[in-house]
Amino acid sequence: MKRSSKIFTLLLIVFAIYWSFRSLMPAYSADASAEKTSFSTDRALEHVKQIAQKPHGVGFPAHKEVREYIVSELEKMGLETSIQEGYTAGDWANLSKAINILARIKGSESGKALLLLSHYDSSIHSSFGASDAGSGVATILEGIRAFLANNPNPKNDIIILISDSEELGLNGADLFVKEHPWKKDVGLVLNFEARGSGGPSYMLIETNRGNANLIKEFTKANPDYPVANSLAYSIYKMLPNDTDLTVFREDGDIEGFNFAFIDDHFDYHTAKDTYERLDKKTMAHQGSYLMPLLDHFSQADLTNLKSLNDSIYFNVPFFKLVSYPFEWIWPMFGLAVLCFVLLLIYGFRRKVLNPTEVGKGFLPMLLALAINGAVGYFCWTVLKWMYPAYKDILHGFTYNGHTYILAFVLFSIAVCFWVYNRFKKVETVNLLVAPILLWLVICGLVSHYLSGASFFIIPVFAVLAAFMVLLNQKMPNPYLLTFLALPALFIYAPFVKMFPVGLGLKMMAAATLFTTLTFLLLLPILGFYKKKKRLAYLGLILFFGCIISAHFNSGFDKDNSKPTSLLYVLDADSNKAKWATYENTLSDWTTQYLGTDKKSPEKLSKKTISSKYSSGFTYVSEAPTKEIPQMLIEKTRDTIIGNSRLLDICITPKRNVNRLEVFTETPLESASVNTIKLSDYYLENRWRGKLVTHYISNNEYTDLQLSIPKDSILELTIYEASNDLLSNSQFSIPARPEDNIPMPFILNDAILVTKTIRFE
Repeated sequence: MKRSSKIFTLLLIVFAIYWSFRSLMPAYSADASAEKTSFSTDRALEHVKQIAQKPHGVGFPAHKEVREYIVSELEKMGLETSIQEGYTAGDWANLSKAINILARIKGSESGKALLLLSHYDSSIHSSFGASDAGSGVATILEGIRAFLANNPNPKNDIIILISDSEELGLNGADLFVKEHPWKKDVGLVLNFEARGSGGPSYMLIETNRGNANLIKEFTKANPDYPVANSLAYSIYKMLPNDTDLTVFREDGDIEGFNFAFIDDHFDYHTAKDTYERLDKKTMAHQGSYLMPLLDHFSQADLTNLKSLNDSIYFNVPFFKLVSYPFEWIWPMFGLAVLCFVLLLIYGFRRKVLNPTEVGKGFLPMLLALAINGAVGYFCWTVLKWMYPAYKDILHGFTYNGHTYILAFVLFSIAVCFWVYNRFKKVETVNLLVAPILLWLVICGLVSHYLSGASFFIIPVFAVLAAFMVLLNQKMPNPYLLTFLALPALFIYAPFVKMFPVGLGLKMMAAATLFTTLTFLLLLPILGFYKKKKRLAYLGLILFFGCIISAHFNSGFDKDNSKPTSLLYVLDADSNKAKWATYENTLSDWTTQYLGTDKKSPEKLSKKTISSKYSSGFTYVSEAPTKEIPQMLIEKTRDTIIGNSRLLDICITPKRNVNRLEVFTETPLESASVNTIKLSDYYLENRWRGKLVTHYISNNEYTDLQLSIPKDSILELTIYEASNDLLSNSQFSIPARPEDNIPMPFILNDAILVTKTIRFE
């Protein structure tokens, strides 16, 4: 291969990788003056700017302000709005009073309605909720405005549901599905969400049956930048992350599409989820989904979307969304195996393949996978050891996380070039047998255990074609081989980034292994590079450059702030108080209260209110006892009926509180909270004895109606929290410095009162 060909093919490979990412999203350009019939990203962003002025979780003053803003914007369009209000506890006993916003556009026919869905509450305490999910609300507001300007008379009704209390347990969606009369009219849901502040928006299907008809109709709608694959939803279904749409699927048997972006994960649920940090290209991407789907599904037959059949689907540059039936999985796999076997027979008969050299080809492959897999697996542990403050980023994606991904991808490439340079005397055609066999094993396993990933077979067909070329030509056309490498680059490159971005840097092994496996598919062209050692050194130099860059950006500043936490915990039984924190590496701000006398918690660790990642207090220290008004606990009923003891207990706050959590180890026959019955399944599978978490609005009471065995003694442990530690007049806590933010996912800036009470 000529030197110029090597350089050009390498540049083409780099460009293909770049294009695999660039083609996922539309570009952003200022469009505030766009025609009224068009979706304007700038006009949508103005809604985000208004919604994300302040944190607006349930129970916070700005929650009402945001609701009133959304209602007024809908009414400006001439829509009649309504409010649905009521208690609900979801599936996790997270009680709240949800206040949903509803509007409806009447269609010309009486078929099923299309429902547009997003939530307006921000994560509790400190998040401004610009992305999660102010971006979704803004997308719907601007999309509906443009739609009405262009097509005021749709065939199907369009229901707009801006739900409440999503962050607390999908409560607003639960309330709508269980109690609202419009639920029976809904044929399809489009839900807009976020788990970061940028990046492409992924389409994820929610269905109880097959996805074939949904994929067919989605393809007909023809959005310009579909980012979707059946593997992502297969993984999504395995994770504990749900959206409002999950409630529609599980409780209402209503199907739909999620559109959610996950990049810049470090902003998720934090005080950095602001208008300024929301990626404008991401907002444009959300709009590019909504408008064609709104046009299509406002006219389509929504009664015929359910299917027993599934489709494999994936996006690829130039072809948008590619799909084919599940029935093709095993025939395609069988065809690939047959082609491989026939090519092996052909190669050995022609003596192009040498058994000894084919056997040697397994060594570099296994060595590269072992080294890169181990480095990827242990890198997060090592990074946390080197930078202990990373432990305080609970979701595990650091501000310099993208640099780390690039670093370990470069390291993996360097290892691959170095390993294969050691076997440069083995001809490329012989080296290629082991990777093809490995990929066929992988495709067979995913076809059986993870069918959504069966499209992995597509690049294997391309590498089989390259294998055939190598069997017949000593010096094949390098550009043909590069062309045959494109399916692997286009399909797999985005996965290298997706896993550690979405699931945290603990998933770096997925990035290093995907990089290695993709490199193996590129062997038909890379195997002809004679200067592999130089490329290995180049990759290693770039790796160290990225690591050095990440090191210099490993600290915290105004834009990349350290998560910090502080609580005042009063044990009402002993009348003793402690300062407590969830920080592993104490900030200067926290050290003021947990200084030299800090210690690891013992008994207090059991009195930690529940959190997303099951985090517990890391340090505590003695605190002065303050006169915190105590909750009023009243027993209004205690009677025996048959073999059951029935108790009604009312807990009324005597200060402004945000959250009440009740635990009990007493066996429960049944339980209701504020008349909302908790399911028998939940009562049998309670975590750490949790009975209920009540996210309180307007300082309302918590009324427990419990049934226990008649001879049992009821013991309740109650945790009452208010998020006013920094503003309470009894304390003089200074404001956080600019390079600190409240730690998300846990109770923070709170005055927590714990009390245990027995009912003999």
